[in-house]
Amino acid sequence: MLRHELGTNITAIVNRLASELQNTPFYADFLADVQTTMATQNFSTERFGSECYEWAQGSSLDTRLRNALYHLMHVQPTLLANPDTPRHVLKEPLAYIRKAQSSWERRLVKCVNSMAAELNVPLARRRTKQEREDFADHWADLSTDESDLSMIRPVYAPKDFLEVLATLHNPNYDETIEENLWGSIQLPLKVNDIKGLVELYGELATCCKHTGLDEMVAGEYKPSMTLAEERLIIGQKVVERNHGPLSRELCKTGCPASLRGSLWHQVLGLEITDKHCKYMDELVQAVMQHELLVDKLIMKDIQLTASNDDQYFVFEDILFQVLLCFFRDTEVLSHFEHSSASPPLAAARGNTPSPDTLVAYPPCGVIPFHGFTMYAAPLSCLYEDPVHLYFTFREMYCRYWYRLHIVTSHPQGAAALALQFELLLQSCETRLWQHCASMNIQLLPIVFKWMVRGFSGYLIPDQLFHLWDVVLAWESVEILPVLALAIISFRRENLMDVTSQQGAEAVLADITAIRVIPLLKLALAADRGRERET
Repeated sequence: MLRHELGTNITAIVNRLASELQNTPFYADFLADVQTTMATQNFSTERFGSECYEWAQGSSLDTRLRNALYHLMHVQPTLLANPDTPRHVLKEPLAYIRKAQSSWERRLVKCVNSMAAELNVPLARRRTKQEREDFADHWADLSTDESDLSMIRPVYAPKDFLEVLATLHNPNYDETIEENLWGSIQLPLKVNDIKGLVELYGELATCCKHTGLDEMVAGEYKPSMTLAEERLIIGQKVVERNHGPLSRELCKTGCPASLRGSLWHQVLGLEITDKHCKYMDELVQAVMQHELLVDKLIMKDIQLTASNDDQYFVFEDILFQVLLCFFRDTEVLSHFEHSSASPPLAAARGNTPSPDTLVAYPPCGVIPFHGFTMYAAPLSCLYEDPVHLYFTFREMYCRYWYRLHIVTSHPQGAAALALQFELLLQSCETRLWQHCASMNIQLLPIVFKWMVRGFSGYLIPDQLFHLWDVVLAWESVEILPVLALAIISFRRENLMDVTSQQGAEAVLADITAIRVIPLLKLALAADRGRERET
């Protein structure tokens, strides 16, 4: 009976994957290529099926199909879930979390509507012909636009979101029975402790050599070469294979800098084609046609973040282009299928709000917060072509970053990461935790802003890319609180001397000199050191 049920479940999953694959842009192109290639082969009628299968093994078509299925399962994890599970439970199993996220969404919508009323501007309007022409003329240098944005303010900042998370409580949590939660995050979520993280990221902790640490040492296979030279040769072979899982494995020990852009594309399942270029052109035309209030929000955010950053200010114009297109991209809405969030809705002016007249606003369904730009800014150092930059940014956002600013019980959500940091601090840096508690110093608000932005804008690009290598290689942002803890440990002696919140903030104000991989290795190795001591 158990074997029968297992077989039935696998069959159902395979059928769902096959059905979903047929709805992707990949399927039509792949089917056409298969038909074209098959027409050139001379298969016998009697053994047509078996000969086709034997011929396909190891071919480029086989690799493409495997990559497509691999990425489909990672982009849409709900495909592997029980089909009888209600959709709202798949999105978020805890009712009180769903209620909190809904309340947070209403708050954001109210803020946007209040801003529109205060400025006396519509949420969206069609540009006049002259405005479209002027905008098109300045598309390549939007940073020179002299529009007055002084009245535009961010809808919210990470500290505002943290305050919301800190107020959440499980109504079914009985403190008289359960152990009292001592930290700022009062949610009894299951998160990895240091042992669980060591198990998860064991290869990072134990791998002998990493390009983020040992570039100039002798290679693993050819001592006559440096590790960087050897990994470059290996990386070129991996890129030629165009195999997603293989690229992920290479990222675990560090990407060669010159190949990082190509390897990330393979890990994310991106193959930029003429269709992507055409789609980008359509988004640009959408920007030309309509002005959105969120345009001003993101332009102000670029001014406040990337424009003031020594590493990214030269990429202002391309960031304007990429982010203005992002907020009009309805494909971004697909991530709401497995998110606890729902897109904010609005009705066109003059229409009565109803299920038939309500549409997502902005079209991508995302209201930007202060620092949103920094999800895209580092990619401008990797990709010169705006099309490549845009689709990499969109894919990374829809896979990883969206969970960092929604209320969710997911182990990679902002609440779980914040709780994880607090528990790691207590267990791994007990003396420092006790000192901070006695001085009423809270380290979470300091590191939370790092984590919400994936450390972008706080680390130099070279080190940030090593961190994002880890995110892509393990497909998890749980490494963010580990790095936050590692930085705290690195600054332990200075923090032990401070007696106020301002002092702690001063000690952690500048982390640009941090080297990511050595600190991560030390943090993950610390657990083994404690085991030896005991």
